[in-house]
Amino acid sequence: MDTERIILTDNWKFHYGECEEAWYKGYDDSAWEEVTVPHDFSVKAPFSKEFSSGTGYLRGGIGWYRTSIRIPEEYRGKRITLIFDGIYKNSYVWVNSYFLGKRPSGYAQISYDISDRASFGDDKLQISVKVVHTGIADSRWFTGSGITRKVSIMVSEKTAPAVDGIFFKCDSVETDGGRTLAKVSVRNELLTAEADSIVVSNIVLDEDGMTVLAMESEPVVPEGDTLVIDLSGSLNAPRLWSPDSPYLYTLETRITAGDTSYVADRKKVGIRTFSFDPDEGFFLNGESMKFKGVCVHHDGGCLGAAMKKEVWRRRLELLKKSGCNAIRCSHNPHMPELYDLCDEMGFMMMDEAFDEWENPKNKWSTGHNVYPPKHQGYYEDFPAWHETDLRTMVRRDRNHPSVILYSIGNEIDYPNDPYCHPMFSEMTGNNDKNKPAAERQYDANKPNMERLAVLAKELVAIVRDEDDSRPVTVAAAFPELSSRIGFIDEMDVVGYNYKEHLYEEDHKRFPNKTFLGSENGHSPEAWKIVEDNSYVCGQFIWTGIDYLGEAHGWPIRGSSAGFITTAGFAKEEFNVRSKLWGGEGLSEKETDEVSVELWKPELIRDASVDTEFVDDQNAIGYLYQILIKLPKGLLEKDIMAKVTGAGELAGIDNGNLSDLTPYTEDHRETYEGRLVIYVRRLSAGDIKVSVMELLSDKTELITTVKI
Repeated sequence: MDTERIILTDNWKFHYGECEEAWYKGYDDSAWEEVTVPHDFSVKAPFSKEFSSGTGYLRGGIGWYRTSIRIPEEYRGKRITLIFDGIYKNSYVWVNSYFLGKRPSGYAQISYDISDRASFGDDKLQISVKVVHTGIADSRWFTGSGITRKVSIMVSEKTAPAVDGIFFKCDSVETDGGRTLAKVSVRNELLTAEADSIVVSNIVLDEDGMTVLAMESEPVVPEGDTLVIDLSGSLNAPRLWSPDSPYLYTLETRITAGDTSYVADRKKVGIRTFSFDPDEGFFLNGESMKFKGVCVHHDGGCLGAAMKKEVWRRRLELLKKSGCNAIRCSHNPHMPELYDLCDEMGFMMMDEAFDEWENPKNKWSTGHNVYPPKHQGYYEDFPAWHETDLRTMVRRDRNHPSVILYSIGNEIDYPNDPYCHPMFSEMTGNNDKNKPAAERQYDANKPNMERLAVLAKELVAIVRDEDDSRPVTVAAAFPELSSRIGFIDEMDVVGYNYKEHLYEEDHKRFPNKTFLGSENGHSPEAWKIVEDNSYVCGQFIWTGIDYLGEAHGWPIRGSSAGFITTAGFAKEEFNVRSKLWGGEGLSEKETDEVSVELWKPELIRDASVDTEFVDDQNAIGYLYQILIKLPKGLLEKDIMAKVTGAGELAGIDNGNLSDLTPYTEDHRETYEGRLVIYVRRLSAGDIKVSVMELLSDKTELITTVKI
């Protein structure tokens, strides 16, 4: 049989708080709340000053999830893999009462082979997940809590690719006698079962589903359970991927074992070349190009961390109009659907692994830079888990043509946070506003920053072991010191955060290094430095979109650093940025009427890809977006949404980071005349949304939206 993927969106039960017996298959969860996944239980409670300002004044806690699914009897004897795209955090997973394991990371993909513990037919497979997020001052921005990303079950033959075991890359694009040839290679890492012989084929299909390249091998089946097969070939007259023309091929991996032939894997791939020159900067497909990038966090305002592809699509469409061509995934791996969209829509990506290594950063819990800080976070798990988490990220993302760079860390070299060095008797960093003078002094009892060079070398080696086709970078916060003690020595590309004044000097100090603005302010001057210096590859603005957390103090519960709000509306600065970057900008016609628009993306139908990879507005869990816009100068309105039929209200967001109305409410005031209503599909059928103005003593219908 061809490999199939079952998406587990509905029929989940949720319980907030500890429930020690919920791992048990026979446990009665009938009284639990019914939810759809992805799900974030942090945004399901009111904001409160008792929680951390860093994570947006929203709760954490312990949560339990349970679901059961019928796996057809004909799948017995197949390889069954349970895959979580992300659980924040400290997840514990059981199937049919059997404990599978724990994963501390809230951003890593988690997979378990459950072939020998699965049940089939009328005996349903039961999944239990415990989430422990009790230390909520564990980040400098909102994290969310729960099963915040997609869950799926992959069903395949016993001889099949390991999870993320297929690696496609374009080795070169060359012109020979008037012909253009793309030399490509595929590494097939297969898990094998008993078979006398197998044949492995990698087939490249164009957008019309036509075969343009076929590669095949008949390897000797090993005695062990892992087989690695490297295939290569040349593609004539390739269509190259770029931001302006993001052409995608499909790579199909077919296995023939005995008399059985099946499609073991199918994924989108792109063909492009790129290079970084220390003097001339970045080149894509041989053409000089600057990164016009934005940093983004993973939350979606009222949706929290339970983001959806369709919400990201609307955001990216807007970013495209600003002239943006690149995304930095700050500061951890994002949901896989974002990478798919960047492939489809033409955004280059900086994939980032960590914000913290083996020592904690200061976490502000009562306002930004307000002492004393707290020190919860990933550092507790870095020593035991960093290699697994980093390999997982690279293996998951290495087939995306959009991914150009891997960043192994963000601002790890904060001075005195906690590292220091005798080279500086006093050091000040980004988070020193209210830091006591004693903490800015060199202290021999604190960790020596030279340790970072040792860790950086190890992390770079891990990345290159999994993917040697992309450069490794880091986002440095204090290169005044860290660049002098070996921290950037192993980097292919050097990223500086807010250190434009060091480019010229450090370009001379490191003539073989390429420099990049990994994090920059919005000023025109910061962009002009990129424009005027060919050796600077580009910039990533902090940020493209507002986000929850990193709050400066109650009642502000998020950061307004973006030129797009959490509700997905452009700010006044948007067109300023567009002029700098050469984007088309945004112009809106003003009317005297309240505008109510059902936003629908253009659906993509692709003959070469299974429908599971295609946006489907009839799919359970799909989020519809209703955009409310008031005429300019009209007073703000309190808008209520009532949903009936086959959907439910998923949230209302206005982008106002001082609005403390709980995200679970069915109404919200417009902000600067704007508001978005999210409606989640629960089943097939019609959905009716009544959009009303909430007055002091009544409601007044504005319009009805039928879906």
